[in-house]
Amino acid sequence: MPKRVVLAYSGGLDTSVAVRWLMEEMGVEVIAVAVDVGQGGDFEAIRQRALAAGAAEAVVVDAKQEYARDFVVPALRANAKYEGKYPLVSALSRPLIVKHLVAAARQHGADAVSHGCTGKGNDQVRFEVSTRALAPDLEVIAPVRTWGLTREQSIEYAQQHGIPITVTKKSPYSIDQNLWGRTIECGILEDPWAQPPEEVFELTTPTASDPVEVVIRFEQGVPVALDDKPLPLDQLIGEVTRIVGGYGWGRLDMVENRRVGIKSREVYECPGSLALLMAHADLEDLTLERDLAHEKSRLEPRYAELVYDGLWYSPLKQALDAFVEKSQEFVTGEVRLRCEMPGRCFVAGRRSEVGLYDYSLATYEAADAFRHADADGFVRLWGLGVETWAARQARRNP
Repeated sequence: MPKRVVLAYSGGLDTSVAVRWLMEEMGVEVIAVAVDVGQGGDFEAIRQRALAAGAAEAVVVDAKQEYARDFVVPALRANAKYEGKYPLVSALSRPLIVKHLVAAARQHGADAVSHGCTGKGNDQVRFEVSTRALAPDLEVIAPVRTWGLTREQSIEYAQQHGIPITVTKKSPYSIDQNLWGRTIECGILEDPWAQPPEEVFELTTPTASDPVEVVIRFEQGVPVALDDKPLPLDQLIGEVTRIVGGYGWGRLDMVENRRVGIKSREVYECPGSLALLMAHADLEDLTLERDLAHEKSRLEPRYAELVYDGLWYSPLKQALDAFVEKSQEFVTGEVRLRCEMPGRCFVAGRRSEVGLYDYSLATYEAADAFRHADADGFVRLWGLGVETWAARQARRNP
């Protein structure tokens, strides 16, 4: 039986209740660890909330730059979107949070880590598989899977024990946010037929009217500047999120296939991540050699699936990282995005000093450098196999 547990603490309903439940039901000392991955909010208030719930100690880790550098960048370079849509907002942050949970467990002499995930969710997989990859000796405790409380009962439990929470029965949404985007669940959103009410959105509320263009500079697949202004990546993502989101662009409403085998209706706000992914993929069209581009596009869904399934620290994911990193050697240049109302964001131009587009070869003007005469033999040889097959078929079926 563990004596000291490090809890991944978000400040939300489930983890606030989990602090008290772990103390009362399991008799353990709880160390609450809140990791700042760009979700915003008052982290001192979050720390005090954990202490008010009964935590022996509450720690806040500022991991925004680490998250952008070590987790967002690999996913962006891989154009990672689960089922071709979802840019892995929550999935990307979990292995980083686990890394800091394990570090805190070592520092505080804990023999277990804990999370606030339900038995239906994907995050339980991500937290637990990542923990076993990094620290197989630590026990993992999942109180929400054990206590059997409904969301309303959890709210009542918190009220009865004087645990400060922000969620109410009138506002039942479960929110998870970081610098890569925002997820919204629960309430009316559990009905896939119901349209999400405007009240659930924060990052994509239309505020702009006049069209605007922004230029994003990439160096080896990494965004480094916005309109010629160098910015740390976490700040650059925030600026793109603000600009693009102001045009009401970047919402996702999808039914996705969870790892546990159920379908789930999910609503996401991802203006910054979707815009950067679009720009990056477009720059790759200009800079990647044909076979490399085709093979990379074939591997990208598998990469996204591994991250979604909680296998960030797996051997296959690490091997794919090596491939992706090599592929980005010449993904350098600029992409111009244009935003317009209502809710439009698109690539308006791209350029690269190492791009493979050659005007003298591509143009249809008289001065083109393409040797048209070479095409005759190429086309004949390219189609020779089909031509031979067709001739044999004709003989068999006169």
